[in-house]
Amino acid sequence: MPQIHNARSQQYFLKAIARSAIYAITDSKLMPGDQLFSKAEIVLKAGIGCLQYREKNAAPDQKKQRAQQLLTLCRQYNTPLIINDDLELALEIDADGVHLGQSDGSLTDARHKLGEDKILGATCHASLDLAEQAQRAGADYLAFGRFFPSTTKPNAPAAPLELIAQAKARFQRPIVVIGGIDSDNSGQVFDQGADMIAVVNSLFGTHDPSEALNRFCLPRAPLQINV
Repeated sequence: MPQIHNARSQQYFLKAIARSAIYAITDSKLMPGDQLFSKAEIVLKAGIGCLQYREKNAAPDQKKQRAQQLLTLCRQYNTPLIINDDLELALEIDADGVHLGQSDGSLTDARHKLGEDKILGATCHASLDLAEQAQRAGADYLAFGRFFPSTTKPNAPAAPLELIAQAKARFQRPIVVIGGIDSDNSGQVFDQGADMIAVVNSLFGTHDPSEALNRFCLPRAPLQINV
């Protein structure tokens, strides 16, 4: 399959990374009720690269309403909103992109439906082969992990830290890492070449998400990726 290039969506995601290397992911257990919006606004105001809305249990109407409210907040703070695992919802509310796992449908079809301006992210677990397929299908970033014990995805296959450097050398896409990443170990994944860290519990499981953001060890060198 020939590789799909989408320079506009890739540049959009690179701009997000330039703002911050923090990729925040919501969690309904850590953010019940209106805390979904209050905690999201705290980190949006403090400065994150992008926000992913991840919801596995809400009814479709409620999920759509919450996604729309989050999108309004993200627009206010000029931050992309990525919808987890639900391409149709992302398209319906005109979100900034979608993140798809291995069982969430075709990346190629998603790329076609999203067009050239929306962000497409792909779960690659600990597989460079999956990442190769995702890059060719038009993914704008490649997500690897888990790298540390994770409460969000405790059964996900473990990935070695050296996988980050291997992926960084092989692919022309930003590398997002996930899985148990906190302020104590974030420096390790950035040292291996990670471009962005996806965080859940270490951000939204705290009493003060803004203070938690400040504790992360973030890279200072400018991101350089050919697209």
